Amino acid sequence: MIMTNKKWAVKRITVNLAAQEAEKLEKYCQQTGRPATDVIRELIRGLPTTDENKEANK
Repeated sequence: MIMTNKKWAVKRITVNLAAQEAEKLEKYCQQTGRPATDVIRELIRGLPTTDENKEANK
């Protein structure tokens, strides 16, 4: 089997949150034992996209 190296572009973002939002995220992370990165990724994955909306309406 031939293995090829895949190059992944790493995107880093900064999110400016109000103090109350940051506290809520931190509390959720503590309660679930999950890092904020995982929580935010899950939320982003759940966002609907135009392509998904088109498929759902067929």
